[in-house]
Amino acid sequence: MTDTSGARRQPRHLAELSNVHDFLDEVRLRPGMWLRGNSLQHLDSMLIGYRAAMAVHGIDEDFDFWSPGTQGQFAEWLWQRLGHHSSLGWAVEIEREAEAAGVPAVELFFSLLDEYRADHSRAL
Repeated sequence: MTDTSGARRQPRHLAELSNVHDFLDEVRLRPGMWLRGNSLQHLDSMLIGYRAAMAVHGIDEDFDFWSPGTQGQFAEWLWQRLGHHSSLGWAVEIEREAEAAGVPAVELFFSLLDEYRADHSRAL
């Protein structure tokens, strides 16, 4: 999400967001504000809460990050991408991969998310 004009997009109010991907774009813009210690496990917890709130309020939205009984489409894609499965969840595995590669976990997550989005949009 590089802006070649040098201008940085302004954050949006939560009321302006229409889905989980809009929310994740806001997290990408200011990860330090949303994620204590830049922890992907905190992001995973927020996304589970997001999904729970959708269920409580009867909101039907495609949600790739968690559903009762499954880790979600993103995790399934990630297991194929990494070549192994993990019961610990996508956040822990991305944090492990980032540590091994010497890159920030949040940076790796958003790189993988971009790749997932590209793959998912081609499949539609």
